[in-house]
Amino acid sequence: MFVVKYRKLFYALSAILVIASLYAMSIWGLNPGIDFKGGSIFEIEYASSTPPIQSELVSKLSILNLKESIRQTGTNGYIIRMRAISQEEKTVLTNILTSNGTVKVIEKRFDSIGPVLGTEALRKSITSIILVILAIVLFISYAFRHVSKPISSWKYGLVAIIALIHDVIIPAGAFSILGHFKGYEVDTLFVTALLVVLGFSVHDTIVVFDRVRENLSHGADNTKMHKEFDQIVGESIGQTFTRSINTSLTPLLALIVLYFVGGTSTQHFSLALIIGIVAGTYSSVFLGSPLLVTIWKWQEKRKMKEKGKNMIK
Repeated sequence: MFVVKYRKLFYALSAILVIASLYAMSIWGLNPGIDFKGGSIFEIEYASSTPPIQSELVSKLSILNLKESIRQTGTNGYIIRMRAISQEEKTVLTNILTSNGTVKVIEKRFDSIGPVLGTEALRKSITSIILVILAIVLFISYAFRHVSKPISSWKYGLVAIIALIHDVIIPAGAFSILGHFKGYEVDTLFVTALLVVLGFSVHDTIVVFDRVRENLSHGADNTKMHKEFDQIVGESIGQTFTRSINTSLTPLLALIVLYFVGGTSTQHFSLALIIGIVAGTYSSVFLGSPLLVTIWKWQEKRKMKEKGKNMIK
């Protein structure tokens, strides 16, 4: 199949995306939400059709020393992110925003998290991602434990690690860029999206791997199997290609609708899932399975070199 034949092109595309993502994260980092760094978030909407401009709000709130950042949402709303504030400070803030009650303001959301809880949430989020990847790899290694030829079962797990890291880095890089230019934040919903993506991606990967295993078991003999492993992988990808695309397309359609009609928090969550599912589907079909062929070819070249050395001796 063309996926195996042109695998180096797909490797190059993945490498470009991963390097660009790592570069963005190294330069701009991720913009942590209050879930991770602590603080308060206050989302409001002015009932008037002519809300105050953003510079006016900045000027009014400067006396409170909230270390705030203000971003407009919709036509009449604002999202204000600031340090953690008490109920008394919130009352003062509300009075300023409503001009002491003369302007009607609708409170849509208010959340406040202390810095200790934020740090703990960040640590648990990182731990959960690592544990999920480890559990997935152990499962794949166990599920394919009887597959030893032409490549060992643990190498299926190694390929899965590469694919899963690929699927985590690309959404993280995208949100690093969006965080720098659009103010997108990374919160626990983003981590939830990554965990969903990992599960979704490994499902697609296992479907292709399992078809490879079935086709290997139907091989005539080990010698023929070794010579035709790249063909077997290509056929396996072709047999599961339509299923992988359709499986991903169904939730993508729902997520695209959610992105355009949902609120701010669900928009970011759905966008992370959209990017992650696309990356995960790509890695399962165009990265993970072709890597099996690349590993096999490396093994064959090494065997040929060793055989040549033995003949010289």
